[in-house]
Amino acid sequence: MSATVVLPSLPMRLLWAFAALVAMLAVSPARANDLIAPFVGDYSGSAEVVAADGERTPRDMSVSISANKQGFTVEWTSTTYKPDGRLKSKSYSIDFIPTDRNGLFSAGMKRNVFGHAVQLDPMKGEPFVWGRIRGDTMTMFSLFVDETGDYEIQQFDRTLTEGGLDLRFIVTRNGLEQRSVETFLKRK
Repeated sequence: MSATVVLPSLPMRLLWAFAALVAMLAVSPARANDLIAPFVGDYSGSAEVVAADGERTPRDMSVSISANKQGFTVEWTSTTYKPDGRLKSKSYSIDFIPTDRNGLFSAGMKRNVFGHAVQLDPMKGEPFVWGRIRGDTMTMFSLFVDETGDYEIQQFDRTLTEGGLDLRFIVTRNGLEQRSVETFLKRK
């Protein structure tokens, strides 16, 4: 009695080869760490936020970028100097997790019932956040959708330079620029 071996068809073998290639090219934690490593550190600086009407508001900024088990964490604080002498500080912390797309990271801003970090829902008024590392620039995007369907996008570009980061921050609402900041953040 002889056994008959049935080989998969050529299209099926090509499909398997393609799937194996995609799996090899997916961002592994090691590859993600390679992308993140140059940015890890603490940075601080000052700038003026420029509103669409030209009004300028002084602001101090600091950011800390660190690697974590799954990807990286960005923590930042912005302190605004009000005309009446008051200070208003806001601090944020977001964990970013590698995706299957090279250099793209999803934000794990809350935990699901299984304990996994997941994105927030912009249709519930929560920010939808993602990140990208392209060359020497780490970019974070935040998309907000309000109750009328209008939207706001915040974009933080942090570009490595000698001694720190060049920060470019821009806010657009329904496609129109609302405010922006460009400054240098010195590595501590």
